Amino acid sequence: MFHSLYSRLAAVLVLVLGTVAVLALAVTWQTTTRYQREVAQKLNLELADHIVAETRLMEGGRINEKELKGLFNQLMVFNPAIEIYLLDRDGTILAHSAPAGRVQRDSVDLAPVRRFLEAPATLPVMGDDPRGPQRRKVFSVAPVRSERGEEGFLYVILGGEDYDNVAQMLRESYSLKQAAWVVGLSLLVAIVAGLALLRWLTRRLRRLSSAMDSFEGGGAPLPSSTGPAPRSEDEIDRLSETFRRMAGRIQEQIEQLRATDELRRDLVANVSHDLRTPLATLQGCVETALLKDDALGREERREYLQLALRHCQRLNRLVQDLFELARLDATDTVPRPEAFPLGDLVQDVVQEFRLAAGQRGVGVEVDMAGELPFVRADIGLVERVLENLIENALRHTPSGGRVVVALLLQGQRVRVQVRDSGCGIAAGELRKIFERSYQVDKSRSAGPESSGLGLAIVKRILEVHDSAIQVRSAVNEGTIFEFGLPVASGGA
Repeated sequence: MFHSLYSRLAAVLVLVLGTVAVLALAVTWQTTTRYQREVAQKLNLELADHIVAETRLMEGGRINEKELKGLFNQLMVFNPAIEIYLLDRDGTILAHSAPAGRVQRDSVDLAPVRRFLEAPATLPVMGDDPRGPQRRKVFSVAPVRSERGEEGFLYVILGGEDYDNVAQMLRESYSLKQAAWVVGLSLLVAIVAGLALLRWLTRRLRRLSSAMDSFEGGGAPLPSSTGPAPRSEDEIDRLSETFRRMAGRIQEQIEQLRATDELRRDLVANVSHDLRTPLATLQGCVETALLKDDALGREERREYLQLALRHCQRLNRLVQDLFELARLDATDTVPRPEAFPLGDLVQDVVQEFRLAAGQRGVGVEVDMAGELPFVRADIGLVERVLENLIENALRHTPSGGRVVVALLLQGQRVRVQVRDSGCGIAAGELRKIFERSYQVDKSRSAGPESSGLGLAIVKRILEVHDSAIQVRSAVNEGTIFEFGLPVASGGA
């Protein structure tokens, strides 16, 4: 029944307002009753004194029956609402004006009587009602004296039983009904206004809940706000904005997972194809050597072994590149930066390729103007970047060409350029060369085939260094790969 926040708040509102209304009626009833008693007692504060002063109720220690009877008759005519009781000094009832058989007490507690005679600061003072063993009423009292001294008290109840019946009838017919109608109408107006206000206040929560349900079911979340946050932003607005940002990040991650999964499938397909060729060649070489073992000459056997070795080396490079790329893609792989001279590292890497480059008729040079500051990076990963870029340049540079590794300082970064005079890359292929297992047209390669993962590894290494690889190329004119590394604090 109360499944929504609005229904629960509405139930609480009705309960609270109903409780407040009942408490208001009860407080009003008690306050009004107390006020009526206080007014009645104040107005008749000296009533008993006046009666005692005008009549001689006791003589010689005995009740003056004639005076008392005349008093009862007068009061019944002029004020039938009051009741008179004559008490002795101990509070025992000696005579009364109430009808016979209606008095249920033999005595009256004198403590309230004495408190009244001491002129109390707070009214009303409640005393015993002889007509009821549990009832208490306002009264007026005065001591009755004779020539012998104080003989007792004249105890006047200011609202007798008849008065109670009339007052009850009036309350039921007018006051209470009017008060109940007013409180009920006010309660109804407050509930309607409160429910309308609650519905207005919870409208944003309903929209947010609908958006979350829609997003859970595969729908789009709430549109993300692009402007500044409003000044009246409250918790609901912040919750909505947080959900928008969270949903946006989840969607981005889903798209990234989809793209990664697509790349993974492409990579598996490409690697499977690349593995199939050398494996098939290896199998063919081994099977041929076994079938023609007796008929093969020394040179022919050597030719089969060299072919098998080349394909083994190709398989080894492919497996190593796959392992390295998987390690770089791992979320716990972080670079270990240190300060080192980039120029010395470039000289060492270039020296490793001079022999292989000379055998191909390609020159490899280093272009470095003056002293350069130290850079801060993972020296092992940067070495891998340089090796892949130089190897890629040599592979696509024909005999007579040259590969240049240039270093230059630009602000707080050292820029590295790997330039070649090779076949170049077509404009349509430039944005694809960093994809995993993507290779340009093999007919334009001047060297052995690669695994197709070298440039992907370069891009990933630079990404973990918060850097990026840039490429410019023109067909038959050459290619330039460029990236930057931050200068280490403290200089060279």
